[in-house]
Amino acid sequence: MKKHSDTLITRRGFATSSLALGTALFTPAILRAQPVDTTAPTGKIERRVSSFRTHDWQDHFASRKDGVILVDTVSRALHYWKEEGSIYKVYPTSVPLTPELTRTGRTKVVQKRVGPDWRPTPNMLKRNPELPEYVGPGPQNPLGTHALYLTWRYYRIHGTNDTRKIGRKSSNGCIGLYNEQIEELFNMCEVGTEVRVI
Repeated sequence: MKKHSDTLITRRGFATSSLALGTALFTPAILRAQPVDTTAPTGKIERRVSSFRTHDWQDHFASRKDGVILVDTVSRALHYWKEEGSIYKVYPTSVPLTPELTRTGRTKVVQKRVGPDWRPTPNMLKRNPELPEYVGPGPQNPLGTHALYLTWRYYRIHGTNDTRKIGRKSSNGCIGLYNEQIEELFNMCEVGTEVRVI
């Protein structure tokens, strides 16, 4: 043991602090939605994980009226800008399994539901006849705790009770978020919020 400047250094203390430093260095920085410092000159989020792409709302929307949502299916992230510009969030998402299941373009939020129920689409039942015809709200529900219904029939932005799906191509067309994050988005988002999926 050596004592330097009134700090006692032991092997155990060194190993513990090294482990904490290593964990901090190698843990992905964007496991949760990252707020943007709107006082920064650019007003854009810093790139924290190489697969996440930064976006500027003006590149996709004419205004932020009622807030706007951009879903980037390539980087598997959902971007949300609040109308007055005080909030910008980025959430990791699940995305559709194949290009055929992926719908892109413009839509909007037409309904918000806490505790959504779920029915597989006719195409889902064709692909997998063993699916249940109905699942009520609860831990077995693939829509998780909250859902934003879009103008596109059968398409939702929703939570998931299977957190392994987030960050992967794992859905039948919908965009999935962690339950905690869809709840946060749900509380900020309004019916009428414009959505663009790219």
